[in-house]
Formats: sequence, structure tokens, C-alpha cells
Amino acid sequence: MISHVEDIKSPGHEPGKLPPFLASHGVNIIIAGGMGGRAVDLFHENGIEVILGVSGAVDKAAQDYLSGRIVPGGGSICAEHKCTGHE
Repeated sequence: MISHVEDIKSPGHEPGKLPPFLASHGVNIIIAGGMGGRAVDLFHENGIEVILGVSGAVDKAAQDYLSGRIVPGGGSICAEHKCTGHE
């Protein structure tokens, strides 16, 4: 169940900054197309589940996740700005 939707200003793209920022706002899951392995680790260290390999509208992705059409582990991790498994 989605308990809250809020637009918040990004703290910027600085390594390691986003995971604790999002955790401090109560975020516990990230749905993304792809991200690097270190970023995945940082999200996990902040108690945030990471689901990769997803594209499309945010609302649809959230509803697909809630209805079980998106499952954790189905995506890929990017390395050196090159991603595989989610073109």
C-alpha cells in the first residue's frame, strides 16, 4: 500500500548522499531502470529495498509493484555507466 506521495527537492547528485536523504524521508523502496552496484549497496545500508529493470511512468510502476507484477531481483546492475538487461 502506498501510504504517502510527496515531491521533494533532490539533494543533488553526490555519491552516497541520496540513500540517507531518502531514508530520512521514510522511503523504504526504490524502483529504477538500473544503477551501479555501490549505489545498490548504499540503499541497502539505509534500509531501502532496490528493484531494478523497470521503465515507464512512476504511477504505473508503483501499481505494478503493489499488484505483484514487478518482483525484486528482476533487473540489472550497471557498471561504469554501462547497463545491461534493461534497454
